Amino acid sequence: MTSTISLTNMISQLILPIAATFLCYGLFHLLQFLHRELRSPLRHMDGPRNPSLILGNFKEMADDATLTSQWRSKFGPNFRFHGLFSISELHSSDIKAVNHIITNSSIYQKAPYTRTNIKRLLGGGILTVELDEHRRQRRIMNQAFGVAQIRLLTEVFVEKSVQLRDAWEQQVAQENGAACIDIMSWLRRMTLDVIGQAGFNYQFGALETTGKPNELNQAFTDLFHSPKSQIYTGFRLAGSIVPILRLLPLPGVQILTRARKTMYSIGGGIVSNSKAALKASEADKALSGRRDILSVLLKSNLSTNVPETQRLSDSEVIAQIPTFFLAGHETTSSAVTWALHALSQNPAVQSKLREELFTLATENPTMDELNSLSYLESVVRETMRVHAPVPFVQRMAMEDDVLPLSRPYIDKQGKSHDSLPISKGQVMHIPMLALNTDKEIWGEDAGEFNPERWERVPDAVSGIPSVWANLFTFFAGPHNCIGFRFSLVEIKSLLFTLIRAFEFEPAVPKGDIVAKMAGFLQRPVVQGEMRKMYEGSALPLIVKPYNPQAY
Repeated sequence: MTSTISLTNMISQLILPIAATFLCYGLFHLLQFLHRELRSPLRHMDGPRNPSLILGNFKEMADDATLTSQWRSKFGPNFRFHGLFSISELHSSDIKAVNHIITNSSIYQKAPYTRTNIKRLLGGGILTVELDEHRRQRRIMNQAFGVAQIRLLTEVFVEKSVQLRDAWEQQVAQENGAACIDIMSWLRRMTLDVIGQAGFNYQFGALETTGKPNELNQAFTDLFHSPKSQIYTGFRLAGSIVPILRLLPLPGVQILTRARKTMYSIGGGIVSNSKAALKASEADKALSGRRDILSVLLKSNLSTNVPETQRLSDSEVIAQIPTFFLAGHETTSSAVTWALHALSQNPAVQSKLREELFTLATENPTMDELNSLSYLESVVRETMRVHAPVPFVQRMAMEDDVLPLSRPYIDKQGKSHDSLPISKGQVMHIPMLALNTDKEIWGEDAGEFNPERWERVPDAVSGIPSVWANLFTFFAGPHNCIGFRFSLVEIKSLLFTLIRAFEFEPAVPKGDIVAKMAGFLQRPVVQGEMRKMYEGSALPLIVKPYNPQAY
């Protein structure tokens, strides 16, 4: 009896201080929130209501990737909403404001908690660092993504596209000429194989139809595509915002740890095996002229001719590999998934595209041949406009600033503002998707998939910050997507191979495919009667072999 009482007392002595600490921590953040709200120069700005002090608008935005575009039609290009823990976020799709943010990248950086969240998964790679560190890593990595290098890699893109085509042909044949295929799961496997082979001379074998599932592909599925991925994303972000929460066994932490461990195990093995095959004295000669990602990384680490300021440490080299494993295949597979979805709903566009693709008398086109196909270019542009894989990015003001506006903003008190005062610490929500589908820029049909619009684009698109096609999809400025050329040619290789081989039709009623957020991606999710058959990310389509004799 005495021992039981003593144990109870011990537990109480442990639990009460812990509970008190969490309570004080919570009250501290509540007071911080109230202080920010009451003192914010944007406190009179309109926007959607805050439904939850803890969740803010986070959950409803995760459930609908197009929600900020809907809010824009109600509140205009500038409004305020709340993220996790009611952190105030300023949405601006005003072109002048967006250009100002991108131009002043030293003021508007990734928020510390965003960088922590990325670093917990990927380490200190190019997506994590800012300012001089980012410029240094970017300067080194740019060598791997030039036009000449992508031209050489096109053969790998086509080879893996053909392997995917052959796997689908086999499945279609087994199901008597028409199969319902979850194209997203297959495309994710294909693009993982591409980044492994094209970037690091590593064979994932994710497209192999025999054997056990690929470990890394499964880790990414658990992170971003499972039915609980939204919940896991929320808890990971919460742990980055409020560090004390990382002391708790939050849902999804084990999944993140497993994914990181898998990526670092593969990345470390690639680097150590490659370095073992080279001696430092031989690195310059062996790597001379090579511009694949792995060679660029090794040269920056081993070459005696590289200045110290342009070197990458062992840990920096290894950290780049998980970064490209993730960014190099998730975004591209998402883009092709949405492209095939759009083409399945627009059979006339699909037929017109197929007709152009057959003007090339080869199954192994070069990059230049793919880029010569004007309608394929229009289809890819329209896909990346309407279905931008990454719908938005966030930045935080590192100092007080003034955001210029292209047109006045009217606040809830009826006052007109030609600019917006920004306080240090203000989080900025920069919407790629909303800007790409802005009716004031693109016209009343801005939300519709229409490749023909690229025959004559509005003059207003020239104001959009961009590195490609006057689209904001790949961001802009010093933090634009380093691999955008790699991605575009891979997308074209896939569409070239698959559209020539198959016809794609919807497998679910119109409206039953919705876009939800998981991490940084918008992903397709099945609703309606077939929801139970496809949990998590999925896009089922009816796939049939193309038969020219039928036309």
